[in-house]
Amino acid sequence: MPCPSRSDELVFFVNGRKVIERNADPEVTLLSFLRKNLRLTGTKYACGRGGCGACTVMVSKRDPTSQEIRHFSVTACLVPICSLYGAAVTTVEGVGSIKTRLHPVQERIAKSHGTQCGFCTPGMVMSMYTLLRNHPQPSEEQLLEALAGNLCRCTGYRPILASGKTFCLESNGCQQKGTGKCCLDLGENDSSSLGRKSDICTELFVKEEFQPLDPTQELIFPPELLRMAEDPEKRTLTFHGERVTWISPGTFKDLLELKAKHPEAPLILGNTSLGPAMRSKGHFHPILLSPARISELNVVSKTNDGLTIGAGCSLAHVKDILAERVSELPEEKTQTYQALLKHLKSLASHQIRNMASLGGHIISRHSYSDLNPILAVGNATLNLTSEEGTRRIPLSEHFLAGLASADLKPEEILESVYIPHSQKWEFVSAFRQAQCQQNALPDVNAGMRVLFKEGTDIIEDLSITYGGVGAATVSAHKSCQQLLGRQWDELMLDEACRRLLDEVSLPGWAPGGRVEFKRTLVVSFFFKFYLQVLQELKKLIKPFPVPNSRHYPEISDRFLSALEDFPGTVPQGVQRYQSVDSHQPLQDPVGRPIMHLSGLKHATGEAEFCDDIPMVDKELHMALVTSTSAYAKIVSIDLSKALEIPGVVDVITAKDIPGTNGTEDDKLLAVDEVLCVGQIICAVVAETDVQAKRAIEKIKITYEELEPIIFTIEDAIKHNSFLCPEKKLEQGNIEEAFEKVDQIVEGEVHVGGQEHFYMETQRVLVIPKTEDKELDIYVSTQDPAHVQKTVSSTLNIPINRITCHVKRVGGGFGGKIGRPAVFGAIAAVGALKTGHPIRLVLDREDDMLITGGRHPLFGKYKVGFMNNGRIKALDIECFINGGCTLDDSELVTEFLILKLENAYKIRNLRFRGRACLTNLPSNTAFRGFGFPQGTLVTESCITAVAAKCGLPPEKIREKNMYRTVDKTIYKQAFNPESLIRCWNECLDTSSFDNRRMQVEEFNKKNYWKKRGIAVIPMKFSVGFAATSYHQAAVLVHIYTDGSVLVTHGGNELGQGIHTKMLQVASRELKIPMSYLHICETSTATVPNTIATAASIGADTNGRAVQNACQILLKRLEPIIKKNPEGTWEEWIEAAFEQRISLSATGYFRGYKAFMDWEKGEGDPFPYYVYGAACSEVEIDCLTGAHKKIRTDIIVDACCSLNPAIDIGQIEGAFIQGMGLFTTEELKYSPEGVLYSRGPDEYKIPTISDVPEEFNVSLLPSSHTPLTIYSSKGLGESGMFLGSSVFFAITDAMAAARKERDIAEDFTVKSPATPEWVRMACADRFTEMGSEPLLQRGDREAAARAGTRGAVCPAAPRTEAVGEAGPRPALSGLGNKAAAASVG
Repeated sequence: MPCPSRSDELVFFVNGRKVIERNADPEVTLLSFLRKNLRLTGTKYACGRGGCGACTVMVSKRDPTSQEIRHFSVTACLVPICSLYGAAVTTVEGVGSIKTRLHPVQERIAKSHGTQCGFCTPGMVMSMYTLLRNHPQPSEEQLLEALAGNLCRCTGYRPILASGKTFCLESNGCQQKGTGKCCLDLGENDSSSLGRKSDICTELFVKEEFQPLDPTQELIFPPELLRMAEDPEKRTLTFHGERVTWISPGTFKDLLELKAKHPEAPLILGNTSLGPAMRSKGHFHPILLSPARISELNVVSKTNDGLTIGAGCSLAHVKDILAERVSELPEEKTQTYQALLKHLKSLASHQIRNMASLGGHIISRHSYSDLNPILAVGNATLNLTSEEGTRRIPLSEHFLAGLASADLKPEEILESVYIPHSQKWEFVSAFRQAQCQQNALPDVNAGMRVLFKEGTDIIEDLSITYGGVGAATVSAHKSCQQLLGRQWDELMLDEACRRLLDEVSLPGWAPGGRVEFKRTLVVSFFFKFYLQVLQELKKLIKPFPVPNSRHYPEISDRFLSALEDFPGTVPQGVQRYQSVDSHQPLQDPVGRPIMHLSGLKHATGEAEFCDDIPMVDKELHMALVTSTSAYAKIVSIDLSKALEIPGVVDVITAKDIPGTNGTEDDKLLAVDEVLCVGQIICAVVAETDVQAKRAIEKIKITYEELEPIIFTIEDAIKHNSFLCPEKKLEQGNIEEAFEKVDQIVEGEVHVGGQEHFYMETQRVLVIPKTEDKELDIYVSTQDPAHVQKTVSSTLNIPINRITCHVKRVGGGFGGKIGRPAVFGAIAAVGALKTGHPIRLVLDREDDMLITGGRHPLFGKYKVGFMNNGRIKALDIECFINGGCTLDDSELVTEFLILKLENAYKIRNLRFRGRACLTNLPSNTAFRGFGFPQGTLVTESCITAVAAKCGLPPEKIREKNMYRTVDKTIYKQAFNPESLIRCWNECLDTSSFDNRRMQVEEFNKKNYWKKRGIAVIPMKFSVGFAATSYHQAAVLVHIYTDGSVLVTHGGNELGQGIHTKMLQVASRELKIPMSYLHICETSTATVPNTIATAASIGADTNGRAVQNACQILLKRLEPIIKKNPEGTWEEWIEAAFEQRISLSATGYFRGYKAFMDWEKGEGDPFPYYVYGAACSEVEIDCLTGAHKKIRTDIIVDACCSLNPAIDIGQIEGAFIQGMGLFTTEELKYSPEGVLYSRGPDEYKIPTISDVPEEFNVSLLPSSHTPLTIYSSKGLGESGMFLGSSVFFAITDAMAAARKERDIAEDFTVKSPATPEWVRMACADRFTEMGSEPLLQRGDREAAARAGTRGAVCPAAPRTEAVGEAGPRPALSGLGNKAAAASVG
């Protein structure tokens, strides 16, 4: 090593306490240090890449320039501890505690019901807390920006925003607020029953109860750090790790010397690029240079002609600098700055922008960089420095391509960036399109600049640069040169588009694919730029009043919407539910919006999850070795190199399993062959997780590839590769019905899979006891009994020796039913073999690779109908991708077929389903269990029928809906009254008819933006189709002080089951909830439990709690009769004295449910949940982006046990469903490797995806005699309502296609990604984007374009006419052919 081996002391503060680390390892992150060294487990590990915000903390430093203390939120998983010298870190524990004092942020997020599973809550709290430290009364926009980098999979974000809004200065809500009324309040004009009822509540929490925010009570910046900042350490600090040395010079001169000495060593500031690369791509640097203490790199200087920004400035700081400059200078000088600002708002997350430096962003030269294209066209210059001196190089295409002649020399560093002002007659714009609006890498981005000869529209200089279309940022230099001297008109536009596509060439096999889409965006962006500049020219140029002089093309009003980006707006909305009966005792909590039992602990980080359990004595860590081949024979496994690594204890293989190794078709550990990439082969056990992960890299496995390898449903059908027999239901005479109808339509629907993306990855801790082969297993699961049974059979020991404990689960959604048993069993084998406790925590990448998710679906339908829209016959065949083992695929197929009819009564039906066997990880249970995918096929049929009949889809839905008491296809009787009520309420509360007309009006006036609106009904069946799965048991103890302990068989996944159980016990025992407690779910207290799934957990366990409490009350009856005025405590004491048992087991035998597949009939479901959702969206036809304008949801919850929890479940499921149908896309390599293995590539909805207006109502005055207190289970039903957004998007797409004279029917493909939407809105640009591929004879690419919907060319092109006079294409003459000249 180049420096002495002794490290310097690392000094920083955490929560006001000084930390001196004498052996700081540069490879250790702040997250790891907080959790392992300081035991501060409130900061959560969820993704490890800075992409989810669960590990957000606040870092405070003194700004050397302004001398002020700056607070900023960062993701602790990316922050190396060595970078924290002289900093103060505040974690969620330092903000407040239930033991001492809650901070208002923590109190409000909990009491506003902004926590469900609670795993993301500490990160949310820290983002909000940091915002309030900087802005005690923030705007709603600042709140939205602060939370945009925090993901939540449970709540749907609305209640989190509601808690944050209570701190905000002003509201963007109703403009009538001054009158004391709001348009969202229930008005007299509301024709729905929700509007007329006086017992409808709209408040889920009482703001007046919140403690005020008092900035004087916050932790002060440590005085010692202030003194250190005033007299900064000038000497170089060095920290030696096991493999890496971190050198932090104190002066600029020392930095330059070090860079000359270690030219290969990278400079590290934010670690936002280097960190993920070192983690996921294995990049390794033995020496890291940290310029964090070099003030020269943070200098900002303004001159008359530009702005110089230090390379060390964070992107957040750059954003502030540019915003300030834009406010000071005339608009013509700030064109480049405004373009940069636009991208800085959506670039990564607030946390990443706080960490990432401008210099790091530029030097990384990622092909998807959002700033480099703008800096390149804006003629930015890089100021470089070395010991040899300084020099300047342009940030040019050659620099971005990494050409040595235009690059930094190894010993040089980037000191600052000079960005010149723009000038009059110069226009700069920035464009980007990504999978979603916020926190997503762009598919394509661009920077464009044009300079005109003064007073004309003659191009003097033109510069266009694209990102995302090649290995580096690409400049269209040749095209720009060839357009100089041209007029800014349509002939130039047409030529420019063709030249750009020739120069920015993307071959059909380009990395990342999406070639036609990217090529289309290349020209679509230029068209937007063309229109923008045309608009600006109109303001600057006054045409001369001289005959025959040139006029500039007019832009039709219908085209103006192309210029507007979708703004980020703060969601508003109302939640409506029926208040409890006025005669209900105040002490009775049932039906009231009670806060989640663990809400406050979630908010303070004191809620303990599986991996928060303190390290156990002699504990070892496990890491899994997975297959890299999709289908192969295992020839050999070489463990020798792995076993040589210090700290590695053992490697567990199938030979070490004393009992059964899974099943014949589904092994725990692979033997002889592997069936998919990600199948577990063996597991390394080591002293630390780092050692275990290093060891798995050293295991060498030799494979012999087998055939055929099958990945897709289409391949499986071709090879007749299925997991189970076909499932089929039929009614009526379908063949005969098809002969008698007016029209028949056939179509296909493709629904992609979905990753569970629970915030807490799979994790387990197995602790072997010293005697009788007993094991304690702490596991994050929905089914502890299944884990217990699997471990028992794997180890060949009786079930009674194994106890599974589940305190709480950080989200499950079906993904923690079967899989945790696999991980529990493998960890248990390790514990048995080594005799040590074993901790297994999956990284996000491994979790997503191994566990599988929702089944992708391919559906084919044939529907026969009359011209009035009445459907007479429907034949649907569905195939789902089951993956490589059976898992739950047969059950999912059955449920899919049972639920396909949704809300419609069609006399002649045939439903068939098959589960395909493929070489992908086995897919499994997921919220909705086949219903969301299958019913999308049914609703797509409805849309197709509507298009053929020339009627709105809602009319077809209404015409074919169940109307009277009837029987389903499987002969189960039900009453659709509540279904029809939900439908009518949804139409009323959403003002549907009115808004349908407004949408049509908008579409007439706008060519490039289209709106769509859709309303979807839902009949969701609850429960398992088997009586034995509906049983439940509880154990209730009353202690002599009157306190009560309730233990039941349900697991707390965030759905509030523990809260509801205590509400039930409180009502039954007639005591306050404060007397009651639930500790955990344990197989030792309640045996043989059923998985908490199928929306039935609260129903069945609630009945069991009721049963136990009634048994206890019956025992207490004589005592209460004897002393009716006594207190609860006195009665319990008396009962104990009289030797009355104060412990009872409660039991519920279950709802009857059965299904006879031979006969095709049964009563498989206890009851249905009905609902309807109406959503309105707006799409950008040029980019494929969309914004969600409004959603109204009505659900029949009957008598909700807890409206706050139930509305939270509906909102969370809706947003998760919306993700399935719009942004969540799984991408695989041709070899079957999952690409999308983290939040960077896999986009679940963020806070900015919530509809601008989001209203949820529970249907009032609804009852069901079957369930506990007439309540319903609502965990899953809201999932499919998310499809209302999908159908609103397809409605908008249909409007665009109709206007372009393209067939309105197209292959339905979910998710409705920007790519699918853009290519379906086929026009001149999509045609251009596909042309080269067709010319090359790339038929596959053409076919791909076809399946995406770009099936028809646009109307014929009409050239612009004459030099004088307006161009027809832009004149808005209403001529479709003319419109198509730019469309």
